[in-house]
Amino acid sequence: MTNPDIVIIGSGIGGATIASGLAGSGASILMLERGELLPATPHTRDTRAIFVDGHYRPKEMWREAGGAAFNPGNYYYVGGNSKFYGAVLIRYRKEDFSEMEHYGGVSPAWPFSYEEFEPWYSRAEQLFRVRGALGEDPTEPFHSIPYAFGPVPDEPPIARARAELKGLGLHPASLPLGVDIDAWLRDGKTGWDAFPNTGTGKVDAQTGPLVTALADRNIRLETGAHVEYLEASSDATTIAAVHYRQDGRLKKVTPKLVILSAGAVNSAAILLRSPSPNGNGLANRSDQVGRNFMNHNSSPMLAIDPRRRNTSVYQKTLMLNDYYLSDSKGGKPLGNVQLLGKIDGHILRANVKLAPKFALDFMAGHAVDWYLMCEDLPDPESRIMVDGKDIVMQWRRSNMQSLDGLTRVMRENFRACGYPIVLSRPFDKRTPSHQCGTVKMGDDPATSPLDPFCRSFDHKNLFVVDAGFLPNSAAVNPALSIAAQALRVVDHIRKTELVA
Repeated sequence: MTNPDIVIIGSGIGGATIASGLAGSGASILMLERGELLPATPHTRDTRAIFVDGHYRPKEMWREAGGAAFNPGNYYYVGGNSKFYGAVLIRYRKEDFSEMEHYGGVSPAWPFSYEEFEPWYSRAEQLFRVRGALGEDPTEPFHSIPYAFGPVPDEPPIARARAELKGLGLHPASLPLGVDIDAWLRDGKTGWDAFPNTGTGKVDAQTGPLVTALADRNIRLETGAHVEYLEASSDATTIAAVHYRQDGRLKKVTPKLVILSAGAVNSAAILLRSPSPNGNGLANRSDQVGRNFMNHNSSPMLAIDPRRRNTSVYQKTLMLNDYYLSDSKGGKPLGNVQLLGKIDGHILRANVKLAPKFALDFMAGHAVDWYLMCEDLPDPESRIMVDGKDIVMQWRRSNMQSLDGLTRVMRENFRACGYPIVLSRPFDKRTPSHQCGTVKMGDDPATSPLDPFCRSFDHKNLFVVDAGFLPNSAAVNPALSIAAQALRVVDHIRKTELVA
């Protein structure tokens, strides 16, 4: 397969879902993944190795614009960041597809409606074998197909927390999850949130769509293949070649179609590093590549009752959207609340260096651990840039008033539920797990690099299909929206590019 019909760059949720949708098409497809297969070792369920020692963190460093270098929370393995994700596969709410006012500004509309996109959400839920329940969350949009599996069950302390929140008149709901809990727990009695997946308990990009894709002998995966840049044709209307480094050698492949799915940060970096006549990278007539970087404003929140132990193993089964569309008092939206995976003293140690271990163990053992997530609004000056081979992040947070408001109201709620100690602190730039927006789609090539099917306005054989296409970040995990758009895009590709 020297010159395949299609090259897919990246094996995360976007790339793997595209590949699965192309299985059986007859096209020769080469997938290039810079990482390797995630090995099964004792580290995979060791919280000290994962959260304190950073065993799985990448060796690379990014830089803040005008500031210091930092080690990002990006993961380079087959399956991409999804190998470590919390497996929350939740739809954007219907309102997220329309323009919405927030305390920090306006969240823009998508170039199409929720109703048009809904069938692809349903297909993505089936592909990732999502466990969930309808009828619990008042913000849940219309589903044309119910979940195929019931929700992952609450453990007793979480069932109690659900009842406590209901007692306040709130609407706690089951998280939609790509987790087979029995299979996960067979490999170790831990949560899955931020743990590497080396078995079949968590449905990620590799264990879900990539398995389907690689059953097709026309689809081949190369690992350790780090794409450095794309080469445009002489007339600059197409991508002529993909240049990548593997085993220390620079290689070149010349496909008919290129699908860039390296993640919002790295896809933008590849385009910006690619040679172009004006020097600002490829697919960038709009000067928007790398801009509009968004990365959810979020905080962990520990609700602690020293009188009650939390014996949960995995914990992450509950969400609360009562403050998603408004602050419940006629004000603007705040955001989503969901459980984290159960923390322990080692996980706390990663963020609280000086406290004694026994104190951290006691705190973790008596806490219910939550995650507060609010929308980060697009800003052209919040951006990813490149300096040679270095990635430079200029993240300008927005809409922090929403996070402040959600923090206040949830602190009041948890205290009313009987938790006298409530602690929180915002996550920082080292956790770009919900990165999005850097190569956004839209209707106007003057303001967006991609059309509504994620095709580059500038290069007719280039598609960018990862969280970079998202025009807004909403206030929910982006994985299912990436998968749904990938299915929509691949259907379009089969109808327009692979017609005999």
